[in-house]
Amino acid sequence: MPNLFRKRLPRFQFRFRAGSVQDNAEEAAKEPERTQERCLPSFAGGQHFFEYLLVVSLKKKRSGEDYEPMITYQFPKRENLLRGQQEEEERLLSAIPLFCFPDGNEWAPLTEYPRETFSFVLTNVDGSRKIGYCRRLLPAGPGPRLPMVYCIISCVGCFGLFSKILDEVEKRHQISMAVIYPFMQGLREAAFPAPGKTVTLKSFIPDSGTEFISLTRPLDSHLEHVDFSSLLQCLSFEQILQLFASAVLERRIIFLAEGLSTLSQCIHAVAALLYPFSWAHTYIPVVPKSLLDTVCCPTPFMVGVQMRFLQEVMESPMEEVLLVNLCEGTFLMSVGDEKDILPPKLQADILDSLGQGINELQTPEQTNEHVSGPFVQFFVKTVGHYASYIKREANGQGCFQERAFYRALPSKAKRRFVKKFVKTQLFSLFIQEAEKSKNPPAGYFQQKILEYEEQKKHNKSREKSVK
Repeated sequence: MPNLFRKRLPRFQFRFRAGSVQDNAEEAAKEPERTQERCLPSFAGGQHFFEYLLVVSLKKKRSGEDYEPMITYQFPKRENLLRGQQEEEERLLSAIPLFCFPDGNEWAPLTEYPRETFSFVLTNVDGSRKIGYCRRLLPAGPGPRLPMVYCIISCVGCFGLFSKILDEVEKRHQISMAVIYPFMQGLREAAFPAPGKTVTLKSFIPDSGTEFISLTRPLDSHLEHVDFSSLLQCLSFEQILQLFASAVLERRIIFLAEGLSTLSQCIHAVAALLYPFSWAHTYIPVVPKSLLDTVCCPTPFMVGVQMRFLQEVMESPMEEVLLVNLCEGTFLMSVGDEKDILPPKLQADILDSLGQGINELQTPEQTNEHVSGPFVQFFVKTVGHYASYIKREANGQGCFQERAFYRALPSKAKRRFVKKFVKTQLFSLFIQEAEKSKNPPAGYFQQKILEYEEQKKHNKSREKSVK
């Protein structure tokens, strides 16, 4: 991607094409066309769990000086593919090792290395995204050795579920690679469960016997790829609110942290705060060293960069950007107006809601709901009336009445914000889908809109009875 920049990043137009590993990785990271999607896909259920399980290892380069990541195990091995399908598969697989080892090639055998679980996202020509769920660790054995990565490629966004699958893969790899095959084959044949449902796999492990492994999806599927705990540990509520404001206006955001897990979890968390809207610009949870010029892109992006590359980032010619140091909990660079983007009253509502009962949360699911809820309410209060301003033609096609929509808001501060927000790609993609649909989509956001409308009616009734 960086070699293609010059003055402006071209619009995303690609199918994985012939070229080097870096070329394919650059193509994979570009921003999609205006296609409605979520940063990580969500599924009702019934799809396959995954496309590939890969082991990526470090191997000496032919020059003998440095190491390079290579795929050393692949399941399943695809056979009987058409020529075009085989070429596309090869190009996809050639891009993956770079994202499993984004740190560069300065490696040496180690005796200790803390395991890390992280993910990356590859974007296809049609705007669809594949997620790589990674577990990086030292393989079992005596003496110094090089880290390796288990990587599961899937179209499904569900980080917690795949973290548990990686636990099972790792456990079996300690015994033998041959033990992984029947487990992954069983997983591949199982249907991905619907939200709130469980799939149980039967698996045999030598010396342990038959095990039954239960994999359950969260009931609230719009948060199943998120863990807000890292974001809460790194930043204050006020800083998270400023991050949210920057993302809502589709600005350039760079996250800095040393750990791959921290980067991955924090960037997914901030993207999830935009629900029911979807970030459809450049989105790279962990930027490989060879793609650091991404930060020079003049179009919106949300990227994560390891702290070891801080100097390179600071020396890059960047236009207005929010640079977030997750290690220190500070903003190294900002536009300066982040505190003034959102309506003051709604900012206060969000901060008040986040602070209430935060110390009483006991599970990740409770934390996710506690953090996400106030931001969903923000969108309910500012744009939740959108369906009433979609005028339907005789053929059922809708036409959004933008001016009437934001003028319907009684608050001047809300109107000022919404006039800016309706110009974003976040909102326009959402409205395009709403215009196509004859009825408001049934889902979590619509449920919250209805609850809010009912509460407003109830409050009006109480006011009348008091008078």
